[in-house]
Amino acid sequence: MDNLGTLEELPAEYVQALSEENLVPLWPSLGAVLPADIPARNTQPTHWSYNKIRPLLLRAGDLTPIEKAERRVLVMSNPGHGLDAMKVSPSMYVGMQLLLPGEWAPSHRHTPNAVRMIIEGDGAYTTVAGEKCPMNRGDLILTPSGLWHEHSHDGQNPVVWLDVLDLPLIYFMETSYHNVGTRQTVNPTKGHGIYANGGVLPAPVFTRHHNPYPMLRYPWSQVRASLIALSEAHPNEKSVQVEYINPETGDSAQNILGFYALMIQPGQTLDLPARSPASLFHVIEGKTKAEISGNTFELNEADTCCAPGYTPVRLHNQDTARPAFIFIADESPLHRKMGVLETR
Repeated sequence: MDNLGTLEELPAEYVQALSEENLVPLWPSLGAVLPADIPARNTQPTHWSYNKIRPLLLRAGDLTPIEKAERRVLVMSNPGHGLDAMKVSPSMYVGMQLLLPGEWAPSHRHTPNAVRMIIEGDGAYTTVAGEKCPMNRGDLILTPSGLWHEHSHDGQNPVVWLDVLDLPLIYFMETSYHNVGTRQTVNPTKGHGIYANGGVLPAPVFTRHHNPYPMLRYPWSQVRASLIALSEAHPNEKSVQVEYINPETGDSAQNILGFYALMIQPGQTLDLPARSPASLFHVIEGKTKAEISGNTFELNEADTCCAPGYTPVRLHNQDTARPAFIFIADESPLHRKMGVLETR
């Protein structure tokens, strides 16, 4: 494709005639849309420090009441896509959300899928389709497409969490919208209790309701314990990882984005191969150094960084006494469905 003709080589009247018919010639742009060997990527390695975000988020709480904000969020925008694009990668929107004591973020539902990774605070909860999901540090809570959800806070201190949505893709497809609802009635359903014990599922003595999202809350206490047990079972491994899945099907917890918890042993370094999906890394516990495309990020607890697709990543646990725990989100389920998932 190196010798393709350019638009400037075409007669002006021909280009104008094409434009009048809403046509464009492919060959001048073919190399841009189908580059050789590796895709073009706008996503840039980027780091967001929680110590810098937190005071700005708390100030947002002073400046804007929840009644005017509905959702009080500072969006992490990747400079490669432009800050106004409000996305970390082609398919991931990420933001830090604040809920203050006594506040209620109204019930709504939307077409994008969302998850919440809780960073700090206690006494808050998310109600999803009537299920009350307590928000404790490190918990992952799903708010899938089309399900009513609201946030409430009965505690004493600010609660902050990380939002991860597939909003950029849903918006690109022209299918993004929301509905506003009324306060939900809480039901006794506790999916995280039903599916808390590995190796067992509800048996069909009763009729299953074919709930596509049977588990909405993944408590960090259980996920952390699983990682510890896995590391003890494989003492020679530098790191271990678990995926957040649908316990009924074994599929990824949501349809577009994948979510994982990674544990790196004290002082160990993990080299991740170049894969097609972009990735997000958020430190739950510990201190980690990330090396991505010549960039080195020092990641403290609650810090976040991202890596473009087709890019190797090196993660180093800088603590020689304690393991590091990292939450990862990526676009693997989408790439798998599209048949473009690749590891190099």
